[in-house]
Amino acid sequence: MKYLIAILFILATGSIVTGYILNSEYSQKLIGFGVLGLFIVVFPLFAYYRWKDKNMKDYMLTKENLDKMRENQREKKY
Repeated sequence: MKYLIAILFILATGSIVTGYILNSEYSQKLIGFGVLGLFIVVFPLFAYYRWKDKNMKDYMLTKENLDKMRENQREKKY
């Protein structure tokens, strides 16, 4: 999965750079497809790959997590 994301990222950025370098009738389409590829394909795959084994409750501001943060702050002060 990591290599697929890297390859798609290189292809999308390559499309954007090629669109800027070439002065042809389809250079704007290359730039557009590169941007769409980054935001519709690469970023969601990357986000899924990085968050698939994480517990979302660890990152939410629940009462328990707020109490833990307050307790850690008290410990650091003393």
